[in-house]
Amino acid sequence: MSTLPTTLPAWLALIESRHAVTEINMGLDRVRAVKERMQLQFPCPVIMVAGTNGKGSTCAMLESILLTAGYKVGLYIKPHFLDFNERARLNGDLATDEQLVASFNVVEAARGDTMLTYFEFTTLAIMHLMANSGLDVAILEVGLGGRLDAVNVVDADVSIVTSVDIDHVDYLGGTREQIGFEKAGIFRTGKPAICSDPVPPQALIDYATEIGADLWLMGRDFNYAGDKQQWNYGGRSMRRNALAYPSLRGANQLLNASAALAALEALKNVLPTGAQDVRTGLVTVELPGRFQVLPGRPTVILDVAHNPHAAAGLNQNLGNMGYHAYTYAVFGSMHDKDIDGVIAAMSEHIDHWCLTDLPSPRAATASELAAKVQAIQPERDERTINIFEDPAQAFTNAMSRATENDRIVVFGSFYTVAGVMAARKNALH
Repeated sequence: MSTLPTTLPAWLALIESRHAVTEINMGLDRVRAVKERMQLQFPCPVIMVAGTNGKGSTCAMLESILLTAGYKVGLYIKPHFLDFNERARLNGDLATDEQLVASFNVVEAARGDTMLTYFEFTTLAIMHLMANSGLDVAILEVGLGGRLDAVNVVDADVSIVTSVDIDHVDYLGGTREQIGFEKAGIFRTGKPAICSDPVPPQALIDYATEIGADLWLMGRDFNYAGDKQQWNYGGRSMRRNALAYPSLRGANQLLNASAALAALEALKNVLPTGAQDVRTGLVTVELPGRFQVLPGRPTVILDVAHNPHAAAGLNQNLGNMGYHAYTYAVFGSMHDKDIDGVIAAMSEHIDHWCLTDLPSPRAATASELAAKVQAIQPERDERTINIFEDPAQAFTNAMSRATENDRIVVFGSFYTVAGVMAARKNALH
């Protein structure tokens, strides 16, 4: 028996070496078998969140409100930008290397000769850590789809599907109906199943009905209304009035906030939250890389919009920001995304493109992106297209050219935003 790693970086390197990180192995039989050998069970309520866009924001709002209300909260969210520990939050703090290593050891001992992907192994480890941390509630973000995602070996007490749009077509199918069916796979018989997509796919509704889930639909079971100052939530048995807007900026955040409040309404007997908890939680919530506007000039915006639905939201947010002379884009994308759709959604506001390669075999090259921009965005005066080897170089170039009255939007893959975050962090040290 070879000795096991004793540090988190060594563990992560080992798991990556066993299974290519790019490999996605759909199916839950292996994960479920290891979970049962680990005797993994949550002694607290579990809220599970899936969706094409908005799931990270919804999870962050739930965490913020529940922490404000004084509960011990676990949050599993992904991917990470700079440190793996970002994926596991216990009571608002990142899990320590030591806590994660201890849980990796448990998974390894239970695994036997069962092969697990990087995602499956780390998901089981983080869920084990949360199940054994004395939490009042666990919030689990689904990685890909829902039905066959490793997180779905747990039965959630409340499930949320935020939005259903086209993404990951190789794995989930190319229509909203196919993808809606995959995401509905996190619903459970007799349990609240919340969907905040204003136009839910019929396949999602049909599946919820078929298994006897307690389906909550936006506009039917819960809703929101607002003016410029504040907004109100209305649910089945509960109203929340005079709420402040969430500190997460952007057009879809009230849909996400409403889904979070519907989940809290469904759990009101187990995890009661007061009006002030909700107000404070929404005002103080933070989530990196979701229309994150950095202080200083030129204005820099970080956003992990990497599909047309998210890019349309980002474009709308840019339009609401007031005047900027020129907009520079630092953009990199995975190959399997609808890159044409993303560029088309963003082309209204972008004058100068700084396109970048990314450190992943799944990434599109900067040259491929340049050809697409050339084909899709109408020619405009002074438009430039430049290509770079990595996000740091692309960002440095944009910063060197932008004036105080311009803005730089860094968007696309998590790798794009993470690359710029890392470069900024290094520049500060």
